[in-house]
Amino acid sequence: MHHYDAIGLLAPGGRSHAGHRRYSDADLDRLQQILFYRELGFPLDEVAALLDDPAADPRAHLRRQHELLTARIEKLKKMAAAVEHAMEARTMGIDLTPEERFEVFGDKDPEQYADEAEARWGGTEAYAESQRRAASYTKEDWKRVQAEVDDWQERYTALVAAGGQPSGEAAMDLAEEHRRHIGTWYFEVPYEMHRCFAEMYVSDERFKAYYDSLRPGLAEHLREAILANAARHAS
Repeated sequence: MHHYDAIGLLAPGGRSHAGHRRYSDADLDRLQQILFYRELGFPLDEVAALLDDPAADPRAHLRRQHELLTARIEKLKKMAAAVEHAMEARTMGIDLTPEERFEVFGDKDPEQYADEAEARWGGTEAYAESQRRAASYTKEDWKRVQAEVDDWQERYTALVAAGGQPSGEAAMDLAEEHRRHIGTWYFEVPYEMHRCFAEMYVSDERFKAYYDSLRPGLAEHLREAILANAARHAS
């Protein structure tokens, strides 16, 4: 407060017989205003201009403070959300020992494209949700996930081998099962998002190679089945 007195921002209302500064209630109210604006980052010359504005009244200061605080709160909320999102994204990881990973996934690397996935979708709620779920799964959970994948792939491969059409009910049902599997274990997949996945399974050479390794032409077949299923549920 000595500094504020020295620069004329907060002069004490009086002094004691010993020469000590004595601050009145009005002085303390002014100090509270000074500290508030300083907390919000206002330089002292602007604080002085605000407090000494002859057109301002106490209600005007309160309104201004409320507006500034509301803006600060909104900004802090956004900053906190961004930090939280980054923290969630960094929790990704299948928490298994190397032996457990091999037991569940064999020689496949379930996080082979983890960095790329974060780069492409790291800012989405779906990505954050998948990280929240994955971080909590046990070895038994991952075994169930992999068992469902293996069972689905076996049935879909058999369907394609038998000549089932992508627009047939059996293929569309398997496409729906594919969508629900992702929603159950990772994040919710609306039909429009599933359509995007379908296109990626064909346009991205790695996805196409993976599905076609199950049976040649399966990637394109699955794409058509997913699109047909989405259209069926949109009608």
